Amino acid sequence: MAESGEQLPEEVLAFIFRHLPLRDRAAAARVCRAWAAAATCSTVWHDTSISCDCEREGILLSYLSACLNHIHNLRLEFEPSKEPSRRMATELLTALAGCSQGLRGLCLECRGEKPLFDAGRDVLNAVHAICRAARELHHLDLRRLPFTLDDKLVLQVARGCPELRSLFLNNSTLVGSVGPESVLDLLGACPRLHSLGLHLASLSYTALEVLTAPLRAPFTLLALRCACPEDARAPPLPNEAWAALLRRHPGLAVELELEPALPAESVARILQPAVPVAALRLCLSADTVGPLRFAAQHYAATLRVLEVRATASAELDAALELLAARCAGLHEVHCFCLVRPSVLYAFRTHCPRLRSYTLKLTRQPHPWRPTLMA
Repeated sequence: MAESGEQLPEEVLAFIFRHLPLRDRAAAARVCRAWAAAATCSTVWHDTSISCDCEREGILLSYLSACLNHIHNLRLEFEPSKEPSRRMATELLTALAGCSQGLRGLCLECRGEKPLFDAGRDVLNAVHAICRAARELHHLDLRRLPFTLDDKLVLQVARGCPELRSLFLNNSTLVGSVGPESVLDLLGACPRLHSLGLHLASLSYTALEVLTAPLRAPFTLLALRCACPEDARAPPLPNEAWAALLRRHPGLAVELELEPALPAESVARILQPAVPVAALRLCLSADTVGPLRFAAQHYAATLRVLEVRATASAELDAALELLAARCAGLHEVHCFCLVRPSVLYAFRTHCPRLRSYTLKLTRQPHPWRPTLMA
């Protein structure tokens, strides 16, 4: 501790305060003027995470009012089924929209269950307000919002956020309401966009052509979720279009998430040989063995993450062993069913870059925890 009359430098205090939760920052700001100055300086607030379930509602906006201008990147977590948590999140977003000139990144995460028939208009209206005001917004991540995202939101992003670099709309909604035309408007309005998360039905052949334009900035990540009926009915994207996109952007990585709503014929249309799949997450009610064998044959050079939710079988084990033998660059593999010992041996033997895996040989209590490689 400093002696009486001494004071730690403001930059040291700021470094300490930036690691405190909001309620502790507020308490520190009430100690003395020097601590108050340090607790409200821009260094503390540049990258901020707030959980509306953990903070005391009464201190939130009163303390944040002097600090909102300093927030560049915000991760906001709340529980939509709990009225105090939801109100706190909505009020914070609304206040942030009024002074969001410096905002660069916004990530919203919902925890718990979403109330039935809840469209989330209060939360989405606040997001609209931020997109109208934050002209310098670079990153917007809404993939953990349980509400239906629509064309109106995408068009607001296109009009209000021309500097956008990444946008993730591939959330867990049961209805896909973002049309391909809105995505085309977005790509035209945001030429620096390099990462995009969508439902498959929102992506079109024309969008792939736009991304291959000669003057387009390097495009690095396309995350596609295939989970709703619109995704199952989406027209196929030809292999030639994917090949052209990869030639234009050789560093492109594609993440595919295939959910139970997809019939086997839709899965066959989605899995094209030229797609540079880096992450494949399979949770299919139909055949899983076929997609795994297809991935082993065509994605050996690019696949880094594999997640499988399926029923245990000898055929599934054999497909996993084949994939392990061919996909030496895997970093993670998580299989949420029991596997035979030879599957574990195959991944540990053939995948030297493996960082973590979930490959259980015997039944264990859920949730299953991954094993981290030394």
